[in-house]
Amino acid sequence: MRQQRDGGQVGAVDPGRAEPTGKVLKKRAKTAGQPPGTLIHIGKRQMDSPVVTMMAYSDAGAVVRTISDLRECLPFRDEGRVVWVNIEGLHDTGLIAQAGEVFGIGALTLEDILHTGQRAKVEDFDSYLYTVLQMLEFSDNDVGVEREQLSIIVSDGLVVTFQEKPGDMFDAVRQRIENPGAKVRRFGADFLAYALIDAVVDHCLSILEEVENRIDRLEEGLLERYDRDTFESIYTLKRELIILRKSVWPLREVVGSLMRDDFKVIGKQVEPYLRDVYDHIILVIDTVEVFRDIVTGMQEAHLAAINNRMNEVMKFLTMIATIFMPLSFIAGLYGMNFHYIPGLEWRWGYFYVLGVMALIVLGMVRFYRSRQWF
Repeated sequence: MRQQRDGGQVGAVDPGRAEPTGKVLKKRAKTAGQPPGTLIHIGKRQMDSPVVTMMAYSDAGAVVRTISDLRECLPFRDEGRVVWVNIEGLHDTGLIAQAGEVFGIGALTLEDILHTGQRAKVEDFDSYLYTVLQMLEFSDNDVGVEREQLSIIVSDGLVVTFQEKPGDMFDAVRQRIENPGAKVRRFGADFLAYALIDAVVDHCLSILEEVENRIDRLEEGLLERYDRDTFESIYTLKRELIILRKSVWPLREVVGSLMRDDFKVIGKQVEPYLRDVYDHIILVIDTVEVFRDIVTGMQEAHLAAINNRMNEVMKFLTMIATIFMPLSFIAGLYGMNFHYIPGLEWRWGYFYVLGVMALIVLGMVRFYRSRQWF
């Protein structure tokens, strides 16, 4: 699960209310009529106040600290170290504007950073490379897969990441940076960007493992339970897989573009690592497609089982109604109010009619059995 690091505070959100996480589009009414480059945050406020952390490293060592002013990291960059600035919380447009001023990020890029829910993409500018992708995580309150936009700015010796809320899957990357013998300490900012993207893709694989566990649990009792909860569980799982596919599929284009295109900030030594990430993305996409087919088959099997059960019930009721049709005819015939009906004065007439009815029932049941109707 996501671990909240020191300095991050979760915003004032009612823990008892689970907000739907499967929204495909986020409301953008606030941007209607605004000129391009207007800094307006679109999305849910996840924190009370943003948190900015910095990691500056080289072969000589690493420095980790929480900063209050983005200009504090500039001296470390001037020293030739690779500087990673991580900003958690996007609701403070003043901080985002300061990031654009300090790091030379364009207004249109800042607008995309604040407009959460972007499709994964990569854009090349004169002084930096902008990449946006979706980080995925199962929510703590079990309402499904949560998506969080991650924006990455890569320039010479600098990586700036923008996240919506505290906690991420980059703790392993941080530990590697703090390790003196780690490979990341010998490479530049492009290798750090690769490591972050690789961590996001690898975390998708762990999410798929949890999805597979859910599929196994549903399959165990699929043909035993025909209630609404089972159908809703299958439908929810299918929707989550659709969200997964929507978030992961564009990553293939992003990493493929990083591999093929000649970006100034991406060195040749990073390309083999990007190919490895590309292979992982293909694995994730193929697994999502397989799981979606399995869940679709489960949904169809569940509906078919319900229909078969209903058909069995209708067949049983039809046989009962068919058996009682001749009995109702006989009872109705002898229930007519005519004085001269044959057999009205018979001493054993009542028992005779009951016997005839019993023979009819036995004969029809035997006929049904011979046709293997039950």
